[in-house]
Amino acid sequence: MLEAMKAWIAYLTLALVWGSTYFAIALGIEAFNPFGMVALRYVSAGLVALLLSRALDEPLPLKRDLPHLMLVGLLLLTISNALVTFAERTVSSGVAAVLCSLTPVCYVVLGRERLGPRSWLGLALGLIGVLILVLSKPGQQTLHLGGVAMILLAVISWAFGTLHGRRHVKGHGLMGQTGVQMLTGGCLGLVLVPFTGGFLHAPLTWRAGLAVAYLALFGSLVAFSAFIYLAKCWTPSKMSTYVYINPLVAVALGCVVLKEPLNVWMVLGMAVILAGVALLQTAKPVKD
Repeated sequence: MLEAMKAWIAYLTLALVWGSTYFAIALGIEAFNPFGMVALRYVSAGLVALLLSRALDEPLPLKRDLPHLMLVGLLLLTISNALVTFAERTVSSGVAAVLCSLTPVCYVVLGRERLGPRSWLGLALGLIGVLILVLSKPGQQTLHLGGVAMILLAVISWAFGTLHGRRHVKGHGLMGQTGVQMLTGGCLGLVLVPFTGGFLHAPLTWRAGLAVAYLALFGSLVAFSAFIYLAKCWTPSKMSTYVYINPLVAVALGCVVLKEPLNVWMVLGMAVILAGVALLQTAKPVKD
């Protein structure tokens, strides 16, 4: 019962926190270059994670796990995150949310996970719901072929890296493993900073600085730790349904905080998303 509760807390953390990161990234890139933001975000969060690991007296990551943890950090945090950040220069956050909603399908294909009709229907409804939600929002959605390709590559990199960690990382110590992965992603980003325009491309503003601080503390340290934990507890298709909830949370925050209008189509999109997530969460595993 306790483990099930912890898994649900991790899932809700992902759904709520990562639902706000599209907006935070859009604010951050007003001043930061993509790899500059990746480096600052993950180096700082990785150091805090390692300090927390020692303070909690967690077991150290296994030596055999270190190459796998570093590979996961490279694929998820350096490559995938930087690609999405680059893409949001030419692709609106709504389009990015729709493309990132392909992640559950990518998990199923790469992981060769067997799903029943109920799960496939849930995947389809989740994606359709996100599409309705984004298209019904006021304002123009910008689309660029290069940005779309970057996000699709980011989705594949994220799914492959997650599945690799799920299969090959055997040790314990959540904060320690999270710290290794984030420091790997951040340090590799740091190496690339001089070759990609430095840390900043515009004068630093309070808004951009606070956005990166939020991404480091909540988007990285809190939410990524929850993600690593959940990836080991739930099947990929069930765990990845948070990507359907993320746009819903982003729209809800916009309506409540920014007083953005809410129309019937947006409500319909939310309802379709929740129906898809419910189907996936309640689907029974298909036996071989």
